[in-house]
Amino acid sequence: MTINALAGIAVKDLAAALPWYERLLDRSPDARPMSEVAEWKFDGGGWIQVFEDPQRAGRSSVTLVERDLDERLSDLDAKTIEIRNATDADSVRTAIVDDPDGNQLVFAQSVGNAIESSSS
Repeated sequence: MTINALAGIAVKDLAAALPWYERLLDRSPDARPMSEVAEWKFDGGGWIQVFEDPQRAGRSSVTLVERDLDERLSDLDAKTIEIRNATDADSVRTAIVDDPDGNQLVFAQSVGNAIESSSS
């Protein structure tokens, strides 16, 4: 079975959220299938979909697997995106940021082979 994931992130107002996500991801959305939806495709596979849903906004959590978390941390710092929490465990390193609506985005890097299959 082949599976490719599309992770959804609910926001209050897509027009207000788009500039933050474009800054975070260094580009405009790859697709706008509906006026209330923006999608970004990742070279390593998978998508994130940011969509307008005021009732569910701020309740999403998405993990994005990184090959070089230090590079991501430098990028976030340069963009003045606050890192809410960072951890260095035996199998994974993480950095957590919140979007303006309170959705959690976790950047994770495998230490050793712990989540290597996710980032291949």
